[in-house]
Amino acid sequence: MTPASAGPPPTELHFDCGTLVAPTLPEDSRLRTLFQSDPRTGVQRAPAWHYREVVLRLRERGLPYEDKARRFEPLALSLATPITPFPHQRAALDAWTKAGGRGLVELPTGAGKTLLAVLAIAWAKRPTLVVVPTLDLMAQWQSVLARHFAVPVGMVGGGVTDRQALTVTTYDSAALQMEFTGNRYGLLVCDECHHLPAPRYRFIAEAALAPFRLGLTATLARADGGERVCEELLGPLVHHTGIHELQGEYLAPYEVRRIEVELTPEEKARHDEARARYLAFVRKLSVPLASPDGWARFLAQSQRSDEGRAAYQGYREQRRIALTSSGKLHALWRILVEHREDRVLVFTDDNETVYTLAHRLLLPALTHQTPIPERKALLAAFAQGELPVLLTSRVLNEGVDVPEARVGVVLSGSGSVREHVQRLGRILRKQPGKRALLYEVCTAQTAESGISERRRQHSAYQEGGEC
Repeated sequence: MTPASAGPPPTELHFDCGTLVAPTLPEDSRLRTLFQSDPRTGVQRAPAWHYREVVLRLRERGLPYEDKARRFEPLALSLATPITPFPHQRAALDAWTKAGGRGLVELPTGAGKTLLAVLAIAWAKRPTLVVVPTLDLMAQWQSVLARHFAVPVGMVGGGVTDRQALTVTTYDSAALQMEFTGNRYGLLVCDECHHLPAPRYRFIAEAALAPFRLGLTATLARADGGERVCEELLGPLVHHTGIHELQGEYLAPYEVRRIEVELTPEEKARHDEARARYLAFVRKLSVPLASPDGWARFLAQSQRSDEGRAAYQGYREQRRIALTSSGKLHALWRILVEHREDRVLVFTDDNETVYTLAHRLLLPALTHQTPIPERKALLAAFAQGELPVLLTSRVLNEGVDVPEARVGVVLSGSGSVREHVQRLGRILRKQPGKRALLYEVCTAQTAESGISERRRQHSAYQEGGEC
């Protein structure tokens, strides 16, 4: 009897420092395009995020393989109490599951992205890593997951290292840990996933084996086109719902008002002198600030001479005058008096402005420098009505849940559409009888007017008026 010919040896898959390694590969053109030969070790190596495609290709071809890469197995996960999703959440979940458990979901702030992730985790039934931008959000997500699943929920970040089958971490911590832990999770959830394209963060998704991936954001588009990185590493945009579609029924109805204030003659003279000094230097060097590297070139050139340093100081001075003009202070005071019965969030562009306003108005300030215990105490006092007003820079732009806020005041900010939409989202949490109101206060006859126009290029602001 002729012995049966032996088939090809099984392909071994290993995880190594954020990569997928195979000592040898079968004769398959598709697999060989995913891997590259590593001359140092003689093995075939691919980014870890190709794991799903590699395994599916091996199964499709009926090729034997031995999976020594992953360190996760299905979980017996169940919800502590049933969840009835809103229609937009159900539509998003259905679109994501139909896409094989990969993809991006764009929902307005306050539309229940966290609850959508809970439903996705219950569907996937795999160890899950949730990545969030801030420590506040990490604690918030941990609380929500612990409430919906009867299992321990770990946290990694802010001095805490507690890894569990369900773990929440920050982008900063995940970027440092994924080369060691990227094979432990079957589902990767990236909250505020528009952060992922940053060079230091994209490694999080590249170094993860996770075959299931969910990206959540209210504003996917980036000025640099970085959303394409999210689509490559997490999957395509599978669902989008806009603010106008949910306003009134699932989000609070809202109004946007734009207030322009004038500089005093003395402020205008100082502003114009500082701006002229700054622009003269820019014109002399022919620095195109609108180009991708224009600002970086200006900063580099400004530090090489006394004239350049004076120009940079002129830039900072004209900006400071526009952002903290006396007209803005008076406008803010009128708004606070008019809305003295409401909870008000005041947003500025930088910490210096926050502290200046806090000193002048004797109001509490919340910035990234605020210690976590104090931050929690301020938010709790705001929620209970003990503090009707909170001043902040950018720390409340994303994710922090402040449903009691009805009025938002943007005193200053960047030209980013995302930032403006996020700030609007902070006051749109639905509550009985609530109608949200966002004020945008800008200084006329300064560069801030142009910044205001850029950041208002979103459908959510097309109904806003001026007063």
